[in-house]
Amino acid sequence: MSQPSSVESRIQELRQVIDDHNHRYYVLDEPAVPDAEYDRLMRELQSLEAEHPELVTPDSPTQRVGASGDNTFDEVVHRLPMLSLDNAFSEDELRDFDRRVRDRLSTGGDVEYVCEPKLDGLAVSLHYEKGVLTQAATRGDGYSGEDITANIRTIESVPLRLRGKTLPDVVEIRGEVYMPRGGFEELNRKLANQGEKTFVNPRNAAAGSLRQKSPRVTARRPLEMCAYSVAVPDEGILPDTHYACLQMVHQWGFRINPEMSLATGPEECLKAYESLLDKRDTLPYEIDGIVFKVNILEFQQKLGFVSRAPRWAIAQKFPAQEELTELQDVEWQVGRTGAVTPVARLKPVFVGGVTVSNATLHNMDEIRRLDVRIGDTVFVRRAGDVIPQVVKVVTDKRPKNARKVELPEHCPVCGSDVIQIEGEAAARCSGGLYCPAQRKEAIRHYASRKALDIEGLGEKWIDMLVEKEMVRTVADLYQLRKADLVRLERMGDKSADNLLKAIDGSRQPELWRFLYALGIREVGEATAKGLAMHFGTLEKIAEASEEALEEVPDVGPIVAGHIHSFFRQPHNQETIAALRERGVRWQSVEVAEPAALPLKGETWVLTGTLSEMTRDEAKEKLESLGAKVAGSVSKKTSCVVAGEAAGSKLAKAESLDVKVMDEAQFMAFLSEQGLG
Repeated sequence: MSQPSSVESRIQELRQVIDDHNHRYYVLDEPAVPDAEYDRLMRELQSLEAEHPELVTPDSPTQRVGASGDNTFDEVVHRLPMLSLDNAFSEDELRDFDRRVRDRLSTGGDVEYVCEPKLDGLAVSLHYEKGVLTQAATRGDGYSGEDITANIRTIESVPLRLRGKTLPDVVEIRGEVYMPRGGFEELNRKLANQGEKTFVNPRNAAAGSLRQKSPRVTARRPLEMCAYSVAVPDEGILPDTHYACLQMVHQWGFRINPEMSLATGPEECLKAYESLLDKRDTLPYEIDGIVFKVNILEFQQKLGFVSRAPRWAIAQKFPAQEELTELQDVEWQVGRTGAVTPVARLKPVFVGGVTVSNATLHNMDEIRRLDVRIGDTVFVRRAGDVIPQVVKVVTDKRPKNARKVELPEHCPVCGSDVIQIEGEAAARCSGGLYCPAQRKEAIRHYASRKALDIEGLGEKWIDMLVEKEMVRTVADLYQLRKADLVRLERMGDKSADNLLKAIDGSRQPELWRFLYALGIREVGEATAKGLAMHFGTLEKIAEASEEALEEVPDVGPIVAGHIHSFFRQPHNQETIAALRERGVRWQSVEVAEPAALPLKGETWVLTGTLSEMTRDEAKEKLESLGAKVAGSVSKKTSCVVAGEAAGSKLAKAESLDVKVMDEAQFMAFLSEQGLG
């Protein structure tokens, strides 16, 4: 027998190493090398196989996605039927099952069961000959299924060759192909962004992905497989118990469920059920119940089968997480940030263990994507504590009088205009200063450190003031009296005095701080400063057209639209007028001539510790000269000011050949500008 060539030996070595890494990553969740090293090994194998195509074998890691672009799904007759399971829908039914098992086994003692999570996916059968995957099929009707070998090969947690030296000549592994929750959510996001149809749930996504005509499409889907049984022609090689068989299958390279456990007698089985139900919503994959299997294989053989189900196993389902019901109406809620959200009013339905009558519809984009209408029959999904949501419409059941859902023109709470900026999913109430639904958030923002910095006015006091209707808008803060405050729970004389002093101290804010405090959508500190320096007064900002607003650096069409709309809402105008009446006097800014802004259009970055001033003070000085101060360095950065212990930003600036000033040079520069 000839010895393998050096190339053939290297190919075999690479296959083994890559297979080991795949096993550690996809089955054991214990990666041993970084992705870059794995990619290097794979590229080397691909290169060698391209140069020596005669050495390519079906079990090579490079063959997970074959060249075939069309899977015809031929029929496969199962060597052993893939039977379904009977279900127990109550504790008493599970006890009856256990009683029948003991009666047939003629035993008075407790029976040991394997308790396995019932994964919500697609049952498959994998056939191996001499350790190599030769065929994979769906369950189908239990007696025949579809040939999905090409697609199964793309799933990384499915071994193309079994691990170990002592393997049966022929073995069939059965298990569940499923899609983890995270992968499902990411897949739906991608499909929605591409304008394609999304999947209703992970099971639907797994089935649809596994039956793709092109294996290359399946390969891009985040599928996993978990084994739950093994069958061989010579059962003498199997251990004595089902549990030990699954441990053996795990050693061969398959993933088995880590939540699997053993229980003796029906009461321990019921405890396992409750324990798994408690974990259900924290698991990274969907389960819809638990399966109890008699552990001893000899007992399984004695119990046998009835009709299309084994007598030695039963499934106990969890409460359904999806149900059908009627969408009776859509109402609109306003959140604390002004987001106007549609809420589905449903014909009450029992789902996920509770009766559900409301569900979220997210936004108008979701309503249009689902094509949901009032009167439709819809799928409602509830998982754990997650807010119930409408996930699909049964259009075949749509009544003739079904009504389209329309976005309201005015806020259902305060009557202000509802604005939806092009490109944004959420519609918003524009009455931010006035709208009762937004009161607490508006006051919290107004009093925050970077806005008017009203020390002592925290969330606890804001909640009390709003709930007792002592403050309806930020203007009411300036009418609070000590006699009113001391009546609040745990508000003493000193706390009341301090709070009133802090409120009084906020009456003369800088223009940019007042503008920021108004809470206009997407107007942060930098934008507020830019507006103040550009226009000089609040009146000019309020009167400016959207085109004029866009002349301010960093103010684009969307932000300009938010600002323009805010100042045109009567309720916002009334609140600003009330603030003026109650003694709030924001300071105007002398608009600098263009020549006085030597850094206009430049981007500067501050890094390290400055000894002469704080970073915030340095930032203000640079902004007063027209510069934009950014948090990261790029090729577009004009200059980096590096204080003591400057780190990665300084290194990046030097690598990009960006101008750098140390603190002494920076102070000298400010002095030249009259800011030293």
